[in-house]
Amino acid sequence: MNDWSPAAGPRGGAATSEAAPAPPLPETGHSIPRPPLQQQPPLGNFLARAAAVTAGVTAVGALLGLVRDQAIAQIFGASVDSDAFLIAWTVPEMASTLLIEDAMALLLVPAFSHALARRAAARGRSLDPVRALVAATLPRLFVSLACAAVLLMLCAPLVVRILAPGFGDPQLAVDCTRLTALTVLTFGIAGYFSAALRAHGSFLPPAGVYVAYNLGIIATTLTLHSVWGVRAAAAGVAVGGLLMVLAQLPTFLRRVTWSPLLGKRRKSAAPHLGFAVLAPVVLFAVSRQSQVLVERFLASSLPGGAISHLNYAQKVAQMPMVLSLMICTVTFPVVAQAMADGDRERARRRVELDLALAGMVVLLGTALVLGYAHQIIEVLFERGAFDAQDTETTATVMRVYATGLLGHCLVGALGRPFFSSGRPTWYPAVAMAAGLAVTTVAGAAAVGHWGVHGIAAANAAGITTTALLLLSGLGSRVVAIEVRAISAALGRLALAATAAGTAGWLAAPLVADPLLSAATGCLLVPAVFTVTGLAVRAPEVVHLLALIRQRIRHDR
Repeated sequence: MNDWSPAAGPRGGAATSEAAPAPPLPETGHSIPRPPLQQQPPLGNFLARAAAVTAGVTAVGALLGLVRDQAIAQIFGASVDSDAFLIAWTVPEMASTLLIEDAMALLLVPAFSHALARRAAARGRSLDPVRALVAATLPRLFVSLACAAVLLMLCAPLVVRILAPGFGDPQLAVDCTRLTALTVLTFGIAGYFSAALRAHGSFLPPAGVYVAYNLGIIATTLTLHSVWGVRAAAAGVAVGGLLMVLAQLPTFLRRVTWSPLLGKRRKSAAPHLGFAVLAPVVLFAVSRQSQVLVERFLASSLPGGAISHLNYAQKVAQMPMVLSLMICTVTFPVVAQAMADGDRERARRRVELDLALAGMVVLLGTALVLGYAHQIIEVLFERGAFDAQDTETTATVMRVYATGLLGHCLVGALGRPFFSSGRPTWYPAVAMAAGLAVTTVAGAAAVGHWGVHGIAAANAAGITTTALLLLSGLGSRVVAIEVRAISAALGRLALAATAAGTAGWLAAPLVADPLLSAATGCLLVPAVFTVTGLAVRAPEVVHLLALIRQRIRHDR
């Protein structure tokens, strides 16, 4: 797969960008009518393979993340120790958002896409713009991140006091924070490698970073917890961050082939990533991750285990969102390349299709979470120090979180096209700041009466506010998407998710065994979602079924 590129087939043949005709319905032989939103190109062979591989490897990483959380829950439960680790966990959470998932990708994927476009235009007549970009940015990034990691270690006591002023064992949290501070360096380099490789059409190594990361945490925790206690989990975070870099290094050297001997490059060879470009992206990413900071700040004054309940609920609830955004992760270089080429129509079609597909995936997952939250948490976590009361609290919090999953998905999907042109724009940061203000005010007002449930509801309200602002603002500022058509499509999918979630909630208690009940839900919820989607004529569901039927016929 890594030898393919978005612009060419496996042997250099041109990849088609024309929309494929709608597959016929078996019963009638007529084409499925598509509204304007659906008159767009499919993923194509390269993007379909890249999306499938990325989703598959990401799913493995997510499952290992669950194993990691299960190990920590079984060993430490929902306790002061686990809360201390989760306070320190704020560092890699923030670092992953800034340096892997959002800011670094939003900055560097367009930068590398523009450099690749200039390389293609130059046809070897001048210095390689890609190598010049790496030589101009990577060494400075390494030094800056190393200094930031050391500074964070030194300031760990102050960081803990700011994050959790009412926490009962601050020294334990400080020790863990100093260990996790190493991820500022390792995540930054891993994120740089990921952005460069994705722009070059290589998706497997970036997708595998969380597999390496979680394996490092699991192995270190299980090996050292009897000696170091919860500090072993924090040490595992540091080990996992190093493995993220090593997992991508060989491919980065082979595909990007950076050389430190490029000191004679022309100053114009690399794009200027100055404050005007950096600041809006960084503020957007920091504001997005600050939702978690607000939650932990508010929960630090609640009884021990509150932060853990929020963390476990959020991690499981957001799995559908993570999987849905794999589509956008794979197609972001395509959107950036289209913007670099000045083809805004191709970018518009790509963004509209991505929003529809990602929305369908996340809403289907939302329905499953709403219907089977208790069974999912019981199967995953109820063992060892994690008891039945922890299960009940975490499950109810997860249901509240799930109401904001579509908002989280849309924020992740809409942020990418805003920054795809490589030019500065402050609108996403302002929209994210507005959502953060809603989360903060609503959370502060609700935590006294509803505790962790009020905090989760505030998170859903804040992220949904940001999603609505981004959806309404993208068309008039960057890519002229059809907001009404997209909103109508998402509305129909939301109706299908509501029906499927309700059916699951009613059926879940009928099967006593939690594992069997959850397994039944994995069949029932998609079935009800599909039937309801057909009834309300959700075009994404109709077209997906037709593609599946066509594929089955082809295989036969």
